[in-house]
Amino acid sequence: MSCTSTVTHVQLSPVGKADRVPVHLLPCEVEHNGSARVAQYFNAAVKERKHEKTVSFRGRGLRGQELSCPHGYTGLVLKEVDKPGSDQEDRTVRVSSVFDKLTYWNLETPPNSDDAVVMAMGWPELAEAIHGPVED
Repeated sequence: MSCTSTVTHVQLSPVGKADRVPVHLLPCEVEHNGSARVAQYFNAAVKERKHEKTVSFRGRGLRGQELSCPHGYTGLVLKEVDKPGSDQEDRTVRVSSVFDKLTYWNLETPPNSDDAVVMAMGWPELAEAIHGPVED
């Protein structure tokens, strides 16, 4: 049995100079690999009430919530430098932009504390509590 592995190299050097951008996590998969004129086609008319947002995307109702990155963390938007010829080759990605909050969307139901993304944002605080020094 042979085992092959690949490595993804991340170029972090431009993080301090990277633009801060709005980030939306949509409940769908876009089967497109390349650039897109997002600003031209994705101009959402978001309705906001208290801590919830609503919008329609391609005729489907989405309900969202703005989530902040955990304290001390910055979100990175990565872009592949050169596309590998196969999935067996190493990859290199660079930071194209950064964010400190994102809008997380669910299909027709509001985000709640049981959603994986919402729980993931709380993980660093929980990990610190579990693995951090114990004070008497």
